Amino acid sequence: MAASPEPGEPGEPGEPGPARPRNTAVRTGIAVTVFAAMAATGLFIVRLSAMKASGTVPPEQVATEARVQVLALCDAVQGFRDEHGDYVSVAPAPVPVPRHGEAVPFPKDHEDFRRIGFDPGPTVHLQYEVRVEESPVGEPEVSCFVRADTDGDGLNAVYRVRLDANGMTTPVEVEHEGE
Repeated sequence: MAASPEPGEPGEPGEPGPARPRNTAVRTGIAVTVFAAMAATGLFIVRLSAMKASGTVPPEQVATEARVQVLALCDAVQGFRDEHGDYVSVAPAPVPVPRHGEAVPFPKDHEDFRRIGFDPGPTVHLQYEVRVEESPVGEPEVSCFVRADTDGDGLNAVYRVRLDANGMTTPVEVEHEGE
């Protein structure tokens, strides 16, 4: 009969044996992978910090923001009408349209935006406007616009929502999205 191993010696049930030496190629591969992951993470953090510092955001984020903000603008316009009985035209602000997804200060002294209760924040990536025109039958036609120029070529993406006589909004209409 064979002698059983002493307690604590390799070979005891449940005890791992000695570690096998790893192949040099495996060790090198792991080191390269860890280094690459750390470098990529560092570059991402640096790029993200630079984007935040410059106020620049990617075009997809500007497009999403434009769709949300044009609806918020029309809600503010309709809320003002519900409370005061009339619509307010609002001149485009900021001027010019922000380019390349860059954040620019929103004019806090813009009386018409303050009056309707619309505040998109201290900095914006978009231009905002409200037009009130009279329809052929004498009803007000209200259009809320948000403009963006994410590629900086001077051609703007235009997001538009209209309010009907009952205060209902149309779906967001988009021209030149991605510009």
